[in-house]
Amino acid sequence: MTFERLPTHPTAEGLIDKAFSRAARAGRAKSGLEAQQSMLQTASNILGDNLENLVRQWPDFGRINRFYYELADALVSVDEVRQSLSELSWASKQCQEIKSEYQGRLRGEVETARKLRKQAFARLADVVEEVDADLARLGEARDVLRDLPEIDPDEPTIVVAGYPNVGKSTFVNEVTNARNETARYPFTTKQVHVGHVEANYIRYQLVDTPGLLDRAPEKRNEIESQASSALTHLADAVLVFVDASERCGYPVDAQLALRDEVKRELDGFNVPLLTICTKADESQAIEADYYLSVAEGENVDAVLEAAIDAVGYEPELPYES
Repeated sequence: MTFERLPTHPTAEGLIDKAFSRAARAGRAKSGLEAQQSMLQTASNILGDNLENLVRQWPDFGRINRFYYELADALVSVDEVRQSLSELSWASKQCQEIKSEYQGRLRGEVETARKLRKQAFARLADVVEEVDADLARLGEARDVLRDLPEIDPDEPTIVVAGYPNVGKSTFVNEVTNARNETARYPFTTKQVHVGHVEANYIRYQLVDTPGLLDRAPEKRNEIESQASSALTHLADAVLVFVDASERCGYPVDAQLALRDEVKRELDGFNVPLLTICTKADESQAIEADYYLSVAEGENVDAVLEAAIDAVGYEPELPYES
């Protein structure tokens, strides 16, 4: 997954202690000017390399799937993460420049070289302390992003939307033979249901995201609104479930209004949307593309097949001459 391998971020104090401790050991292994030179090289390399490695282990936000970009931006602000990564790159370069500047000066008297090496250490510490807040910000962002559910944005995806208790999870469980995973988005206290089904040797991903596409936009907070926007980059087809019986606890008018709002959010993304009347054994008092009753086994396969057809996924095949 995009964020699962993000590294643990040290504090500035911890990184400085690590670098200077190893430098002291390196210095004890040698003597005279060589000891001072070894200490400077060890400390600056550890600081510079660790900072640069942290930067490299973050994904390039200009290249990651738009789904994960939107989710990350909703949770931690991509611009702030990028700025902090830029600061770490700057600090890494500064460490190497300090090493280059002082290595050429560690000549002559050992005591003079020792004073210059200590001066270099002080400057190295100042540089790393200057990015302490950036290390902390990236560490916090890492802790949030690592908790995102494992959803493959490259897999053909069917998003199931609708108010609570309209039968979304029941349907996902049914068509995926209850082999669905559950996880929790950091911006909702409810479980996200992810199931998989194969058709014609292609694996499809079914995603039910309660807390995002199950209530009117005006009731979503800013993070939830941006997270729901991310789903438009994930969905290849959307099923909106409407309970005409209203046993879900929500009036039909509100459910249809939510359906229309989801359709509006999909404008411009060329994502097909199907209206599914659930609990059709109890009521079919709305116009819908399909009338579904999981309890009675009515149109379960038909709805799934329609969703797969709506996705229209065609795998890339090797060129045949």
